[in-house]
Amino acid sequence: MTGENQVVDNPPTLMWASFLLYLECAGLTGLTLYLIYRDVTAESLQVGVAISLTVMTALAAAVVFLLGRSLARRAKGARGPAIVVQLFVIAAGGFLVQVNPLWLGVVLMVLGALTGVLIVLPPSTRALGVD
Repeated sequence: MTGENQVVDNPPTLMWASFLLYLECAGLTGLTLYLIYRDVTAESLQVGVAISLTVMTALAAAVVFLLGRSLARRAKGARGPAIVVQLFVIAAGGFLVQVNPLWLGVVLMVLGALTGVLIVLPPSTRALGVD
């Protein structure tokens, strides 16, 4: 058996992808807290829109956290949704590149691409049992 066919218990690529998903979760949690602050301190507010946006952001943070934990536990079914989340991160970064802040858009695009690549690299794929 060659070294490239061996399954590594915790490949660094998968652990880094999981860590980056946790980092994305932390960012979404911070955004949720900021939106709550804005909801509470706003002078005029469309309550339905504000609450909906805040709740959707909190749900996104929870989903990203669960995906990170699932990848860390090597759950095969987490791979596809994690890739979809990275595509959304790249799309959000592309939007920010167009409307500003440019630096944040570039950071999001690099983060999404890096995390997506780490998830599909052969060691991660083998550890998840997809290969």
